[in-house]
Amino acid sequence: MRFELFIASRYLRAKRRQAFIGIITGISVVGVAAGVASLVVALAINNGFRQDLQQRLLGSTSHISLLRVADDGIQDWPALMDRLSKQPHVVAAAPAIFEQVLISRGPRARGAVLKGMIPRYERRVGDLLSSVKQGSADALDEENVDKTNNEPGFQPGQGGSETRPNMSSGDSQNPAGKSARSTQANSTQANSTHAISTQADASKAPDSLAEVHDRVASMPPIILGQDMADYLGASVGSVVLVTSPQGELTPFGMVPKYNRFRVAGIFNSGFYDYDSNWSFTRLADAQRLFGLGSLISVMVFKVDDIYKADVIGRQIEEAAGKGFMTTNWMEQNKPLFHALNQEKLLTSIIIGLIVVVAALNILISLIMMVMEKTKDIAVLMSMGTRKAQVRKVFISQGVLIGVIGTAIGLVLGYALSYLGGRYHIISLSPEVYSIDYIPFAPRISDGFYIALAAIGISFVATIYPSWSASRILPAEALRYE
Repeated sequence: MRFELFIASRYLRAKRRQAFIGIITGISVVGVAAGVASLVVALAINNGFRQDLQQRLLGSTSHISLLRVADDGIQDWPALMDRLSKQPHVVAAAPAIFEQVLISRGPRARGAVLKGMIPRYERRVGDLLSSVKQGSADALDEENVDKTNNEPGFQPGQGGSETRPNMSSGDSQNPAGKSARSTQANSTQANSTHAISTQADASKAPDSLAEVHDRVASMPPIILGQDMADYLGASVGSVVLVTSPQGELTPFGMVPKYNRFRVAGIFNSGFYDYDSNWSFTRLADAQRLFGLGSLISVMVFKVDDIYKADVIGRQIEEAAGKGFMTTNWMEQNKPLFHALNQEKLLTSIIIGLIVVVAALNILISLIMMVMEKTKDIAVLMSMGTRKAQVRKVFISQGVLIGVIGTAIGLVLGYALSYLGGRYHIISLSPEVYSIDYIPFAPRISDGFYIALAAIGISFVATIYPSWSASRILPAEALRYE
């Protein structure tokens, strides 16, 4: 062990005549530890929010979206999608339709984004369908059937023509008896036919349970978010009315288009914006509701490097040709991630003030240490200790305080972050924060920079006390001894 470090460690362990100096030294260690632990936890929370939001966003939205500049829909999309899927770095592609609608059930209604999709393509570019917790998304895989005439209308009954009995020559000779027997037989047959017809009409009546069940089952399926379903009071099997603001022009003016949908499933992504505002249906049903024919509004892509989405997006845009434009997940969520970066910077500065306060305690304790050890310093200097060595003694003492406090703070901070991330200790309101708990994601690199900053601040706090100690004159300090 070096001479300076040996003396510094002895000074920290030795009993002092003034206990107040030892208390200040202990407060300095605790202050550094508290500041470091707070910074580790704060940055872990910030990183957790960032990673959680990024994972949820990337699982719910596409990496790159291709759409028309004129917003007139994409024609002949199967051939275009097949061609663009072969572009470098493109993993998968899927067609989609995004439109604003009003979803209502009884007296309750809520605005929503209705996404029309083809599940076999959608599962390749996103994970949102896998978050269906109630019901099943398999209903979206069913073959589309034209449902424009599903509502049962009035079915006219089949009028039976009058039945005339065949009369043999014998019957003609006894018309009264034959007529009576014929009338009785016809009456019995008519009664039985009427009874069978009544039962058949009852089972096929528009208000019968079987007919209502068949009518609901034939409606196009829709998947709702958990929060939207709770607000509407809808469950799997419920019927909701979806109204499109893109109405039809009639002699009576603009009439909104609407259709009834059967709730086939409810998803819970954990992301409040999606769970309260999004819904899914089949692409053909969305095209029919919005009157788009075979057009789609957007084509979405999944790429192999999410951080190069802007570059890959420009390549896709050039390959698609004139009249197309692309957006990516970074552009769509730029304000959110910019706010997280600003929050991380401000949090580091504010909580870093705790370490600065601890450094002031180190400064005070070292100044008082120099005052207490003035005679010891004079003896050491009279025995040949150089001024640079005296400075190093007090620098080492201050840095030791910083190192001990930093080590304790790192252990404490990472332990708290691990427990918080594993057990979701702190819950949040998803309506405000989009997630229902505080995520923790501590990083080793953050701990390295925090430790470097804490030890650096501790070192700066030792400069003046060590300089003062090196200026002590042995003759003056020992004059009256």
